[in-house]
Amino acid sequence: MSKRILTPVLFLLMVAFVSPVLAASPAEERAEIDKAAAKVLNDLYKEQPSAKKAVNAAVGYAVFSNFGMKIFFAGGGSGKGYAVGGGKKTYMKMLEVQAGLGLGVKKFGLVWVFNSKSAYDQFVNSGWEVGGQASAAAKHEDQGDAFQGAIAIADGVFLYQITESGLAAELTVKGTKYYKDDDLN
Repeated sequence: MSKRILTPVLFLLMVAFVSPVLAASPAEERAEIDKAAAKVLNDLYKEQPSAKKAVNAAVGYAVFSNFGMKIFFAGGGSGKGYAVGGGKKTYMKMLEVQAGLGLGVKKFGLVWVFNSKSAYDQFVNSGWEVGGQASAAAKHEDQGDAFQGAIAIADGVFLYQITESGLAAELTVKGTKYYKDDDLN
């Protein structure tokens, strides 16, 4: 085997064996997720104070801290967070795959607001796959001001995206999957 091929293979094997040893305990991982989610919520409430009313009045909500990267024609991202509904917190993961020309790295936070118990239950118990692009302010019944800066994803489901530059006016979710984190629940 040539040195050119052997070096990356050995590096990947080393990472595969060392990573579990360096991994945080479930309690430490939950604490990190809670801390990151608190920052996302604080940033959202600072940028869009009416969002706090929407989250507090919701049947359920979910908060994710995400990291994405795009290199030329392909990109992806991952994130962790939790969903809260009915007094229960469920830790979750997110994976994203996207295609299209681009180059960059982005950290962002997502806050899902569910005004429908069935939509919340489906999100948590079955996971969600989201695709497409949306941009607009959302309105639910007479609460238009509460959802200012949110994107309507489905009936009774709204999404806020927080970036380092503030509240995103446009949201692109391409090939994004949300699902329970079996290791943390």
